[in-house]
Amino acid sequence: MSSEIKQRVAVSGASGLVGTELTARLTRDGHSVIPLVRKARNRGDEIVWDSATGVANPMQLENIDTIVHLAGENIAGARWTAAVKERIRSSRIDGTRALVQSLSKVQKRPRTLVCASAIGFYGDRGNESLTESSAAGSGYLADVCKAWEHEALEAVDLGVRVVCVRIGVVLSPKGGALAKMLLPFKLGLGGIVGNGKQYWSWIGLNDLVRALEFCVVNDSIRGPVNAVSPEPLTNYDFTKTVGRVLQRPTIFPMPAFMARLVLGEMADELLLSSIRVEPQQLRKQGFQFEQPDLQACLIHELK
Repeated sequence: MSSEIKQRVAVSGASGLVGTELTARLTRDGHSVIPLVRKARNRGDEIVWDSATGVANPMQLENIDTIVHLAGENIAGARWTAAVKERIRSSRIDGTRALVQSLSKVQKRPRTLVCASAIGFYGDRGNESLTESSAAGSGYLADVCKAWEHEALEAVDLGVRVVCVRIGVVLSPKGGALAKMLLPFKLGLGGIVGNGKQYWSWIGLNDLVRALEFCVVNDSIRGPVNAVSPEPLTNYDFTKTVGRVLQRPTIFPMPAFMARLVLGEMADELLLSSIRVEPQQLRKQGFQFEQPDLQACLIHELK
């Protein structure tokens, strides 16, 4: 690897599951990563920002080539009360607006903004095959994602290349959905959720950070990008594959009413909705998945 710095990349949410892995990958590939942080931690290269007021010193952005904006309240961190839903909404929509407003205050702006979004944009769509050109759906998460992307795309008027990465279910034993599934599955308590016919569009953590870096370095990529495996599965097939890889039975289903009793509104939006998404733009641009099928992904992530 060359010692020459390729890009200076500012990353919000750099200490999270995806941000940590992305930082490591970008650094390994010769980029310089500058964390966007809420409080300075005595590192000279940090950029202090706040989701309400933006970057404390916008002039620091003049030395940045790309911003990767990952920060946001964990959507599955707590039952969706009105207060939790407002934190989820505000952390994404208001935070992105504040960041773009900070960009407007400098003349030498970053060339690129890669902003996280989510496949919740499409809403519950049954068996419909969804690409980046598909219309937005309805529901709480769809509304949040639409507004979230709208705020990011305001940077286009500032001459910034904007990519909105619609991320699927991220699989890693270090956090997220898979981490929560592992214990019950290992205890033989795993099973289908609801009727098992709903599609889950997923992506392994390794392929996700590769896709994010791909969006950073490829100037031809703009607008929405679906960050999902090319092989979405029904919950039934997903469940059976996890059980097979872990060598555990999957005979304890979670009926829809039970999921709603335990998780409330979150169950309908995250577990019971069917979102069959295709990574059309990534494939069109030549991105190659390293773990395109679920079994290979699980074996890689769990090794």
